[in-house]
Amino acid sequence: MSSKKAIVLVSGGLDSATVLAIANELGYECFALSFDYGQRHCSELDAASKLAKQYNVLDHKTIKLGMGEFGGSALTDDLIDVPTEKSSGIPVTYVPARNTVFLSIALGWAEVVDAKDIFIGVNAVDYSGYPDCRPEFISAFETLANLATKAGVEEGGFRIHTPLISLTKAQIIEKGCSLNVDYSKTVSCYQANEKGEACGECESCRLRMQGFEKANMPDPTQYET
Repeated sequence: MSSKKAIVLVSGGLDSATVLAIANELGYECFALSFDYGQRHCSELDAASKLAKQYNVLDHKTIKLGMGEFGGSALTDDLIDVPTEKSSGIPVTYVPARNTVFLSIALGWAEVVDAKDIFIGVNAVDYSGYPDCRPEFISAFETLANLATKAGVEEGGFRIHTPLISLTKAQIIEKGCSLNVDYSKTVSCYQANEKGEACGECESCRLRMQGFEKANMPDPTQYET
């Protein structure tokens, strides 16, 4: 059995499914971590559970967070509409400090299971302008991880892996297809229905559709009729 262990953040979306496949291909023993953070729907969490089983992860935890309690994002506050047009600046679908919170919890679990590697599917090319998807953020968090933990101080430290950060959505899809990722089982839509069917109108849907088109591959996404 491999001695390499990794925490992989798995949302159930296209990007995180690709990252899980990459970590698996690299020979890591994977621990999948998902978050019920108060998002509009749980369809993506259902997809995450199926992905974790498909890749035979050592363990899959879904952590319940109360980020919806203070809202501030179209993804966690029903009073804020999910936009269907691209906006300038950081969009209202940005969830305050989300990746900082997610990575912090992943770091805690990594210490417990003696994993030195954390994988996250952030992307700085075809993305929505979120500040916590940038290389500068990842570098800063990795520095924090190695300053703020016992394992970081005594055992050589952690590495945050972002294999998708410099890829276009089309390149991510091409990579995933080369690893036989079944994208029909993933949910990327910001406002998918209870069946996991996508709206086809939000920015996440648009980026996904454009990715399949540019990759010259059929889009297997299940859309609302």
